[in-house]
Amino acid sequence: YVPVPRLGEADPGIAPRVGALRLPLGDGLLGRVVDPQGHVLDDLGPLTEVSAEPLERAPINAMDRDPVREPLDTGVRAINALLTVGRGQRIGLFAGSGVGKSVLLGMMARYTAADVIVVGLIGERGREVKEFIEDILGPEGRARSVVVAAPADSPPLLRMQGASYATAVAEHFRDQGLHVLLLMDSLTRYAMAQREIALAIGEAPATKGYPPSCFAKLPRLVERSGNGLNGVGSITAFYTVLSEGDDQQDPIADAARAILDGHIVLSRALAEEAHFPAIDIEQSASRVMHNVASAGHLECARHFRAIYSRYRKSRDLVRVGAYAAGSDPALDQAIRLQPAMTAFLQQRMHESAPFDVSLGGMADVLEGRQP
Repeated sequence: YVPVPRLGEADPGIAPRVGALRLPLGDGLLGRVVDPQGHVLDDLGPLTEVSAEPLERAPINAMDRDPVREPLDTGVRAINALLTVGRGQRIGLFAGSGVGKSVLLGMMARYTAADVIVVGLIGERGREVKEFIEDILGPEGRARSVVVAAPADSPPLLRMQGASYATAVAEHFRDQGLHVLLLMDSLTRYAMAQREIALAIGEAPATKGYPPSCFAKLPRLVERSGNGLNGVGSITAFYTVLSEGDDQQDPIADAARAILDGHIVLSRALAEEAHFPAIDIEQSASRVMHNVASAGHLECARHFRAIYSRYRKSRDLVRVGAYAAGSDPALDQAIRLQPAMTAFLQQRMHESAPFDVSLGGMADVLEGRQP
């Protein structure tokens, strides 16, 4: 494979390319870090065992995809037990800045049961690239990972191309029958790149400065992930969505919520209480959980959420002493179980919580046993 010249460079020995853009895809990308044009960013030498393939592929017929039927172990206790993710699902991590989106992505990259991990760092801080590889993936995780990096200082066209390239890499491995975990940080920066381009060419802004083309691009990118043809291979995708000012009705957050198969909301209030991961289980939902979880699991999760929500809605009364014990048996139970529930929902960054252990811990909490 001969890479195209870097942006701004010219090579008179290479004839102009005609047709669709082609970038390197293949097993040689495993363990490598590349930019949106296929150039290596690490010091491991040139790419081998790759071939130039089109960046864009024909969409898969919706009737040829298998539905999401198999649960996926993410290694995160709160997600496994209360927001169960299915293999082939597309889900969003919604939060403002600085509440732990990248750390949660790193936990899933390290512990999720997947054959290949594709990480798209789109429009985020450049320092995160090396930190993600060395501190989060580690040598073992890096061997089965591909990182496509388009930092915030990249031109908007390259940021958009980086998201498409990461998705194309995931599609390549899915078509080989592998189960792929696609982590993209972030979908909002992808939309912002499209906004820059659209406004520069004269498109009129529509919703809070975003032109209509931004909202048309999002489903075209997201729909490329999911289960493969007739159940052969899968892409389970997590997209981070930056809610500006912690506003869940931000136009990009609202559009993403409508096209994804679930949303995990990270709460700044929980983060300020040192509750990590700061998952707000009351606002979060997995739209395929009922398809991948057993009846007993669903009932246990429903009971847990009901008790947890009961305490959260009444905790101000409890804290100021305005509630008299014995007035409400359900609230008495919620107060009694609250410490164990809070401990169950918290998890250290380097702690793994397998799927079965997560379910057992949730049952222990509800029965009053130490998880």
